[in-house]
Amino acid sequence: MAKARHLAASLDDARLSPFHLRAVLVSGVGFFTDAYDLFIIGITATLVQQQWHVGPAGLAVLTSMTLAGSVLGALGFGRAADLAGRTRAYWLVAAILIAGAIASALAPSFWVLVAARFALGIGIGGDYPVSAVLMSEYANRQDRGKLVSMVFAAQALGLIVGPLAALGLLGSGLSHALAWRVLLGLGAVPAALVFYWRRKMPESPRYAEQVQGTGAETAVQLARFTRGKIGPDALEYPFKHRMDLRLFWSFLKYRYVLIGTAGAWFLFDYAYYGNTISAPRILQMVSPHASLMTITALQLAIFAIAALPGYLLSIAVMDRIGHRRLQWIGFVMMAVCFGLAGIVPGVSAMLAPFLVLFGVSYFFSEFGPNTTLFVLPAEVFPVSVRATGHGISSAVGKLGAFTGVFVFGFIQAALGLRGSLILSAAVAVGGALLTLLLEEPAGRSLEDVSADDDVVGFAEKAALHEETRPAALREPPEEAP
Repeated sequence: MAKARHLAASLDDARLSPFHLRAVLVSGVGFFTDAYDLFIIGITATLVQQQWHVGPAGLAVLTSMTLAGSVLGALGFGRAADLAGRTRAYWLVAAILIAGAIASALAPSFWVLVAARFALGIGIGGDYPVSAVLMSEYANRQDRGKLVSMVFAAQALGLIVGPLAALGLLGSGLSHALAWRVLLGLGAVPAALVFYWRRKMPESPRYAEQVQGTGAETAVQLARFTRGKIGPDALEYPFKHRMDLRLFWSFLKYRYVLIGTAGAWFLFDYAYYGNTISAPRILQMVSPHASLMTITALQLAIFAIAALPGYLLSIAVMDRIGHRRLQWIGFVMMAVCFGLAGIVPGVSAMLAPFLVLFGVSYFFSEFGPNTTLFVLPAEVFPVSVRATGHGISSAVGKLGAFTGVFVFGFIQAALGLRGSLILSAAVAVGGALLTLLLEEPAGRSLEDVSADDDVVGFAEKAALHEETRPAALREPPEEAP
């Protein structure tokens, strides 16, 4: 009989199983929904503008409001997942995605639509830290990057299905006034499909064992889900702790890590979302006589030919290349593509060469930071603040996305398309530099990467020091969450 081990070690060494694939599917469908809901607004905004005669400022508010909501969602649900548990937040964000999509489709006025898109963004933002951390904590050591990136790669399908649905509806002769409502309402369907399964998924074994101290109960539940692949005879984990934010910030290491993950995510999302959600307008600038159908088809081609292969290749080789190294390569190649498109005269005025560079930049976005920025924050923080660290990082990233989408029109008016592309290249260089603040987590256990044992030792010393201080100098104890 195999010697019992604590759950974290059992998970690290476990082989890929149907349990892992089920977790990828349940989380991945959520990310398909996130991508669809985020990027379909670039197409539907044009139809809304026509129906309700929305000006440039109103259009900027509409296209960026979901991203603004996602900042709040990432912060709130990231922290909630560390305090109340991963799975409670897991199904709740799915419920918000359903409600937000339906409310958007039924909006009776422009500002109600804006409010609905903001609420939808809260669910999207919350899905980032919860899904990433839960999948990371379910995963084994050797395939963690692959499994977490498979969740995020579902975004590629959302990028493709959105334009496909738009082409189908617009080509069917459906009125524009009804088409945009159908397109927004479709986002509720995939979220509804996984709502039930998200309620049934087991709590993160690492979180339950190391933070809640309920490893034995979780081991039994996990054994049922994995059909005995990870047995119920796990040993008690030697360390249990719940780190507050003050203690977290007291570690210089984690300050640098947070700057690296959040800063790189901000810069990437500024360039990526600014260019992606504004892609119809960018392509219209390059080819001013193209119809809406042609522009939508070109956008679909870029996603299908360039973005999707980037996602798939990142899944295949991430754990071999290294998560940090792959992010750095992607940022550098994005800078090269944006720089060439902006610096070389005439490229931004000729459709074919522009599409090549724009497409290659998309390939290296997916085969690089767009995937790794989702994976890395789910690995490099201690277990009791892992979702918080990921939530802060993704919230700062979505703040960058909101900034990029909101100011794109103003930057383009001030600098022109070439100037805005050169700015995107400079932003990508900054992302490559911030990536150097992180260490390589590929192939290592989460407990080793995040130095959980050191954190516990530090916390114990801090508590002992507090007990030896004079009573008048002690800080009042914090209430248990």
